[in-house]
Amino acid sequence: MKAYVIEAPGGPEALELREVPRPEERPGWVLIRVKAFGLNRSEWFTRIGDSPSVRFPRVLGIECVGEVVAAPGGDLGEGQTVMAMMGGMGRVFDGSYAEYTLVPRRQVFAIETDLGWEQLGALPEMLQTTHGSLYTGLEIEGAKTLLIRGGTSSVGLAALALAKAKGLTVFCSSRSGGKAALLKERGADHVLIDEGVLAQKASEAIPGGVDRVLELIGTTTLLDSLQCVRRGGIVCMTGILGGQWAIEEFRPMEHIPTGVKLTTYSGEASDIAQEQMQEYVSQIERGSLVLPPGPTFRFSELQEAHRVMDANSANGKIVVLVE
Repeated sequence: MKAYVIEAPGGPEALELREVPRPEERPGWVLIRVKAFGLNRSEWFTRIGDSPSVRFPRVLGIECVGEVVAAPGGDLGEGQTVMAMMGGMGRVFDGSYAEYTLVPRRQVFAIETDLGWEQLGALPEMLQTTHGSLYTGLEIEGAKTLLIRGGTSSVGLAALALAKAKGLTVFCSSRSGGKAALLKERGADHVLIDEGVLAQKASEAIPGGVDRVLELIGTTTLLDSLQCVRRGGIVCMTGILGGQWAIEEFRPMEHIPTGVKLTTYSGEASDIAQEQMQEYVSQIERGSLVLPPGPTFRFSELQEAHRVMDANSANGKIVVLVE
């Protein structure tokens, strides 16, 4: 089969298209013919050498959609449409930047849908991460207001759609005033231009602070995000779009306001049930849940897709179709 192999950290050109052996069938695992996959920031971190637990050479890719080729001893039939994600995929074992991938059954979701592969390919990790961030991390059932920091990212736009569907008032931030119209079009109630400090703008927009903050930029803005939330509110750091892992001289007693809760979300496929994933897909089919389309690339264009991810210019989920 054809697969993109990375031997050492580098730029997009480090992803080399090669002929490699197709994975062998094994009990408890599902061999999938990959039809499409989305790109993820964690793959970018691995590609540039900032994922120390990942050993090279490796086929990257933490998610995919496709058709079952074989599932020995399991409950999935040949030709069945499936999603797969997480659980060491593309990190501990070879992932989805390939024509075929072999994934443990526990992280494979059987899906009934008429969506095209380019639409379905955008969904697995985006839905899992967004659902987990909102419900496991932020407990939005108890919230009325939400600030999404990094609103034009794929997860940010997905969180906006899911939060609006639950009736929340949603504030979104963007570093670019030119993207305010996009966020408004997607349903944002308020757009805040992010110059690195939002606390003052947030307090002017909603005195006392918002109920919840979904932090997608990461450590570069986290301390300021903690100042945007009311007492009893929650800040959940899910993304690291700012490209920085750590906060130097972090002083919790000083930096975390009294009564404000700080958590993170970096969960697994088990954080979303099969039935919930199917429901989200069905809502998208019916048009009751609208998620932003991003750019689509052919398998032969994977390096170019990574260049778009490098430039943070996608404004939606980048999807690669496997011919």
